[in-house]
Amino acid sequence: MTADGGVRSMADLHCHTSASFDSLSKPQSVVRAAAERGLTHVAITDHDRLEGALEARAAATDDIHVIVGQEVRTSAGDLIGLYLERPIPSGLAPHEAAQLIRDQGGVVGVAHPFDRFRAGAGRKGWETELEQLVPLLDYVETWNARLMVGDGNSRAAAFAATNALAGAAVSDAHTLLEVGVAYTITDGPLDTAHDFRAAMSGFTFVTARGSRLVRVAMPFAKLVQKIRGNGRALPA
Repeated sequence: MTADGGVRSMADLHCHTSASFDSLSKPQSVVRAAAERGLTHVAITDHDRLEGALEARAAATDDIHVIVGQEVRTSAGDLIGLYLERPIPSGLAPHEAAQLIRDQGGVVGVAHPFDRFRAGAGRKGWETELEQLVPLLDYVETWNARLMVGDGNSRAAAFAATNALAGAAVSDAHTLLEVGVAYTITDGPLDTAHDFRAAMSGFTFVTARGSRLVRVAMPFAKLVQKIRGNGRALPA
């Protein structure tokens, strides 16, 4: 709550659960961790599926709001869809996936766009897509706590500014340790897509707690991927 009695939202907009191939975090545990760390909202954005997010939403208590989302693998990189009720198919062109998110009334974000180890807007294949994609975007991950090498976050911030898009800070948590290491703050609710768009211009960030925890958690997440036998590579 703000000093004048208004609502203040603190949201981690990119978290994974055991519904993702590279995480073992139970949905209920992610929700509990987010609430214990003072967040008011947590977006569950598993890879190409909603089951974990729906389970997390069912487990949410009055002190935490779960945003049902998805990290969508497109033909050229990853998008984030928020406030979804149906999964978005993987493998579509970025603008096609973004349009399907909007068709549901959802919010469209671009994930870790300039991480050199993960596909995104800075990689080959996006050049012809950006002209069609940018008008469909709502926000850019301008601080992704898992981006530890290079200037990807600053490039993402520049990309957002150039295209007059909101920026958001996210943990991209794959372990419970990471939940809330970076998050976005705004005055006003974030319970719906309409709320989100109304609040975007006032987004501020907490980013300082991420890198040390992520350095500990990353080897664990890689081990999870290996145990599960999925061939998709995690960032180095």
